Amino acid sequence: MNDLLLSIVWDIDPTIFRLGQIEVRWYGLLYAIGFLGAIWVIDKSFKHDGAPESWTDNTFFWMVVATIVGARLGHVFFYDWEYYSQNLSEIPKVWHGGLASHGGAIAVVLCCWLLSKYMTKQNMWWLGDRLFLGAPFLAACIRIGNLMNSEIYGHPTDMPWGFIFVRGEEQFFDEAGNLMACHPTQLYEALAYLITLALTNYFFWKRDGGKYVGLCSGIGFLGVFLTRPIIEILKNNQSEFEADMLFNMGQLLSVPFIALGIYLIWHSLKKGKQTIVLQQQKKKA
Repeated sequence: MNDLLLSIVWDIDPTIFRLGQIEVRWYGLLYAIGFLGAIWVIDKSFKHDGAPESWTDNTFFWMVVATIVGARLGHVFFYDWEYYSQNLSEIPKVWHGGLASHGGAIAVVLCCWLLSKYMTKQNMWWLGDRLFLGAPFLAACIRIGNLMNSEIYGHPTDMPWGFIFVRGEEQFFDEAGNLMACHPTQLYEALAYLITLALTNYFFWKRDGGKYVGLCSGIGFLGVFLTRPIIEILKNNQSEFEADMLFNMGQLLSVPFIALGIYLIWHSLKKGKQTIVLQQQKKKA
């Protein structure tokens, strides 16, 4: 009984309400809030730079598509290809669950390159810097959504902030048969992403970071993917094949993003401040 008092019993229904066959879940709502919050900040940065109004709508649409499609394919190919290779019709069924953040990140980088080539006509990291003013907020919302689903949590812990996931698929019991509290790694990651959000916005708005092309992108990549391998140590594996791996899939997939983040920070500081002239401003001139 005393152990229960030192833990948080988490028994939240992941479904907010149902209307016949339609089910509205916390995860989907938080995903939507994350996208809306992210695009609000990105739109603010576009207006600050005098970018065309159409850029916000185009960026929002294609980033939503890239994030969802990329995250889905990331889950399919990185974590569960053995199943999906035999059930190809299940791949598009995102509502059945299964999204991987690394896949979403890869797709967003590709989308950023394409939008820079065909829309902004700028270095792709000019757009990347502005995306990272909002992307960490979306990432934090997704992790809170995972918390509401009682999924992707950590190993048992006796820390007072441990969560007893009553609805969790993977559960641990002590010798007396009591459900054990686990690390709420969703909250650890969400906190890391919110700190990253604060850093990218601080450097962009307060330290003229937008003129150091790639700086906010580098900070964003490091803030998101340097903390990920550390927190993964506390998390349960997402797929059975990871049990025999020295480093799990989440840790391995983070390495390229960490290297990219270090390079972008170094390169942006080496190049120094750059004068950015957008296409719209050129036309006015």
